[in-house]
Amino acid sequence: MSLHTAPSPAINPGTPDTILWSSQDREAAFHSWFSVVAPLHHLAPATLRLASADASFRRYFRVNQGNESCIIMDAPPDKEDCAPFAKVASLMMAAGLNVPQVLAWEPSLGFMLLSDLGQQTMMQVINRESPVANHGFYLQALDALIAWQMASRPDVLPPYNEALMRRELELFPEWYLTRHRGVAIDEPMRRTLDSTFKVIIEQCQAWPAVYVHRDFMPRNLMISPGKTQLGVLDFQDAVYGPVTYDIASLMRDAFLSWEEDFVLDITIRYWEKARKAGLPVGDDFGAFYRGVEWMGLQRHLKVAGIFARLTLRDGKPQYLADAPRFINYIRTTTGRYRELTPLLRLIDQVEGTQAVSGYAFGRI
Repeated sequence: MSLHTAPSPAINPGTPDTILWSSQDREAAFHSWFSVVAPLHHLAPATLRLASADASFRRYFRVNQGNESCIIMDAPPDKEDCAPFAKVASLMMAAGLNVPQVLAWEPSLGFMLLSDLGQQTMMQVINRESPVANHGFYLQALDALIAWQMASRPDVLPPYNEALMRRELELFPEWYLTRHRGVAIDEPMRRTLDSTFKVIIEQCQAWPAVYVHRDFMPRNLMISPGKTQLGVLDFQDAVYGPVTYDIASLMRDAFLSWEEDFVLDITIRYWEKARKAGLPVGDDFGAFYRGVEWMGLQRHLKVAGIFARLTLRDGKPQYLADAPRFINYIRTTTGRYRELTPLLRLIDQVEGTQAVSGYAFGRI
């Protein structure tokens, strides 16, 4: 999972940011590659600057190309593989999505030149105080999501199977409970986690599979100048998995919470559009919404673990600041289903909170 930070502000070609490198060899490799690519693509080397970084080892630069700009991905090949990005970009482009075009790529070095989708994310233009004011952006996001799912074919992307879901869920006890909260997991707690994880996986795997972006949320959707479509980023971890996943990711955001009436509104609109398009979302919205909740729970347990790991292992504490949002999501969902009561009690014990009452989704 990779979560972008906000892109850099407007272009200031006169004062490019200083780019720091992990080693002189990495810096030399970049300049060797860039010296060849720049003239071929009419890039202005003096305008090279930082654009953004994400939760992985990737980072991005921006460089002028006449009156426009391009993006350079810096992905050290010993830590990141750019091949999935290139593959999924091709799949998304074929599906009609607005995604970066790969203009140049040197796999052995991990440098990639991309077209630039703009500097403004959907997250940056969202009106947090007036949910209805954001309908247009969310409907555009739904259109992109459905186009992506409609292109789905089996055996093209890695399967989002039981083994992968379990590995992701184990991030929660390993990194959030043990390393972040300092909890020693005893046998009763382990039994609770094992039995609950089994049920969560069964519920999630019960839904038909489609292409899954895996981080489909406003921070990874771009307002592209001159285009009516939202741009889509950060798709390199795409898999073939439950149809419930990406809508759960969109409406139960890692960095933004909505009241449940707005979550329901957009989820119903997605379900209606998806059903009309022939996607396997079923004929009972109530059943589909329950599926989205269970899928969201799997994601939130995983991400709580990832955010703890980013802080404790990778020195990126800004991510763990959103942990209360995830615990709120987790407690809300575990409070609704009898099978999840033991997990709710475990969370309340660890967090020192009270059992959830009622069905308020809640914002923090």
